[in-house]
Amino acid sequence: MLTADFTQQVLQLWTNGGFLMIPLALQCLAIYYVVFDLYFDLRGKDFLHTDENRWGHWIDQPADATGEMADIVRYTQDGVRSLADIRERFAEVKATYLPALDRRLRWVVMIISTAPLTGLLGTVTGMLATFAGISGGGGGKDTVDLVAGGISEALITTQTGLVIAIPGYVVVSRVRRLRDRLDLFLRRAENLTLKRFARLLPEGTGPDQPAPPAPPAPIPPSHPAAPQPDAFGGLAPATS
Repeated sequence: MLTADFTQQVLQLWTNGGFLMIPLALQCLAIYYVVFDLYFDLRGKDFLHTDENRWGHWIDQPADATGEMADIVRYTQDGVRSLADIRERFAEVKATYLPALDRRLRWVVMIISTAPLTGLLGTVTGMLATFAGISGGGGGKDTVDLVAGGISEALITTQTGLVIAIPGYVVVSRVRRLRDRLDLFLRRAENLTLKRFARLLPEGTGPDQPAPPAPPAPIPPSHPAAPQPDAFGGLAPATS
């Protein structure tokens, strides 16, 4: 009985909200599909919930690493020859995770910000319907129904836009915190990896090491000096 009454109320609100309830419903589906997909994807990354001492040990001992962290550790350490190689590989790892995540976050924030505006558009159309009913009606029940329908449309669409947007911003803020935690984790893992290989790599393999001094230029072999003209235009004997 309660379910039937709730369904009837929802259908009544949908009908009274007018045609703008359709784009609002599409916005709601797009927002919460994307934002919850991002949230559960980030929550599913085990290394974001692993103690730093543990994954720090994995960086020192890659054979002990498990899960997705093992793939990151092995990719950033296998076959490296210098600290520059490590930085380049971590840049590739960051490019795998962060840009796509940031694009989806920007897109979902844009859709969330349009939901209240769509509700505001419903307010405008509802008020126009209200004024049309007042000006065109001859009084009586028909005029009251037109005015009530316009006001109902104006209020329902505005409320729906806010109900969609406010929880969306809350969930997006949580997703952003997880995104920042992922960025911090990658930076911290890069620093620890650089410190480990700074001890292991031979001296002078780091990108910040100064270039070795150039070898001195070879000294040309000595030749006897050419004869020089004397003061009277003749040739003086060469000096050795």
